[in-house]
Amino acid sequence: MLCQKVRVYSQAVMYSGKHNHNDPVECCLGKIKDASQLRQAFKLLDADFFNDSKILEMAKGAKELNIPIYRANRKLVARENGGLHDPSVLVFNPEWTGEEAQGAPKRFSCPTLSGIQKPERDEDIAFMNVLELGHLIQTKQITSQELTRIFLHRLKKYNHVLESVVSVTEELAYDQAKRADELLGQGIYLGPLHGIPYGLKDIIAVPGYKTTWGSETFKDQVLNMEAWVYKRLKSAGAVLVGKLVTGSLAYDSIWFGGRTRNPWNIEEFITGSSAGPAACTSAGMVPFAIGSETAGSITYPAARCGVTALRPTFGTVGRTGVMSISESLDKLGPFCRTAADCAFILDVIRGKDPDDLSSKDITLHDPFSVDITKLTVGYLEDAEMEVVQVLQLMGVNVVQFKLNYTVDSVQGILNLMMDVDMLAHFDEWQRSGQDDVYEAQDKWPPELRRARIVPAVDYLQAQRARGKLIQEVRGNFTVDAFIGNATDWERVCMGNLVGMPVIVVPTGFKSISDPPPANSRRRTTITTGIYAPPQHDHIALALAMAYQSVTDHHKQRPPIDDLGPDDSIPSHSELCTHQDNSVFKKQGFQDAVELEILEL
Repeated sequence: MLCQKVRVYSQAVMYSGKHNHNDPVECCLGKIKDASQLRQAFKLLDADFFNDSKILEMAKGAKELNIPIYRANRKLVARENGGLHDPSVLVFNPEWTGEEAQGAPKRFSCPTLSGIQKPERDEDIAFMNVLELGHLIQTKQITSQELTRIFLHRLKKYNHVLESVVSVTEELAYDQAKRADELLGQGIYLGPLHGIPYGLKDIIAVPGYKTTWGSETFKDQVLNMEAWVYKRLKSAGAVLVGKLVTGSLAYDSIWFGGRTRNPWNIEEFITGSSAGPAACTSAGMVPFAIGSETAGSITYPAARCGVTALRPTFGTVGRTGVMSISESLDKLGPFCRTAADCAFILDVIRGKDPDDLSSKDITLHDPFSVDITKLTVGYLEDAEMEVVQVLQLMGVNVVQFKLNYTVDSVQGILNLMMDVDMLAHFDEWQRSGQDDVYEAQDKWPPELRRARIVPAVDYLQAQRARGKLIQEVRGNFTVDAFIGNATDWERVCMGNLVGMPVIVVPTGFKSISDPPPANSRRRTTITTGIYAPPQHDHIALALAMAYQSVTDHHKQRPPIDDLGPDDSIPSHSELCTHQDNSVFKKQGFQDAVELEILEL
């Protein structure tokens, strides 16, 4: 019904006394006799306060002046979907202090390790953090090619049940690993990521491989461009082993190949479009991965899968070659085993991307040099108190805190802006009817139809309301950082509108709902978020590193190989019935293991 109203409005506003009978829109307009036929359409815009003569005047002006401009602009910049080219010149700047980086940003002082020995089992190697793996490579206890083989094997082995991988980039991975080994043999060491395998969310372009955006419509798409973040990682010697699942067009976890599952409880689906990076990092299928967030797609999957992940300050990481939802909200960030891994991976991928107007050389202090005893950290009512108590024992001044602001439409502001921005990048997708075959018909299709009738004036009013929110949050952010739930929806919306960083930190486990009678090892992960003001990512990272230095929640492994003596992975049909997943098409876990043995 809404879609029909949109079409009526599109036709009605082009009213004219003269008709082109080859144009179906004008043929329809010829039937309009008075302003009353247009007034209902104006109600959809909350603009039915005009009298009849003004409505007819507006309709005539729209047809003669506005619509030709609309069409000319679409012809110039909207023929391709995804927002990969011709970015908006309206740029969001999240900074509060006015502090500008002078020259190239100063790099972090990555800690050095000693005494790390290569484990005997591949399983144990797979769950080492990046710093530890880097030490093994630098000391030549393992080659990048050997390490790459381990993670390629795990990607193939567990993808059958987790549905978390779109493409295994095996040929490219071995080429990059071989190059890393050759450089090390020549005495050239590129740093902690030298020879380390990783995965990219499949909205990030890599030449020669499909970049599907998780959508049936684009599942064969190959973009012959290198995303900026991929270039940064490649120059640091990292080895790409897989393009990982994104929810279709970066919405939730449903994609054209199924729906991604939680390694800690495989009956459960992951929430958030960076599902593949979260699941693969959690399951030891990659040591780290790069995901993205517009509104919760880093925080929600990380919390569900119990991994450490950073949503950095807006503009910290360049987005050239990445599918765009909203140019003033989209951010790229790492999924890792530890906060320390997040810190030096951020150090590698941050910086000014010349083709991304929003990116900049943000001044970040070294998180490895922060004296946390000089910090005042607030905790909200929903903070995990273990984190608060641990940091307090480590000398942090912790205080009760509440971030107050008067703007009461935060969630609506984000949704309206995000939907309009997304439609600008997928205008042709909607106009050509491709939304009719979208994987989740209750997600983008109705949202973007609503976005079609958002007046430009009210979009700008939403931006002004966002500005008011930012000023109020800035004025009331009276601590150095605060601790609170990372998946509270109001806080997710507020944080993304403001552009503030947050790191998701695992803090424990609890029993799954409706567990088997006894002895199941499946768990629900517990996490919290550590938030800092924009351009103070180093504060959140330092606090998370301090907490993880004396706890081991982040070191736990999901039970995908051993659920317990009284638990078993449901069959294909049981999974489909239990969660009504009509696109789940894989075999069960046991079949996957048997298939993997056959492949070996």
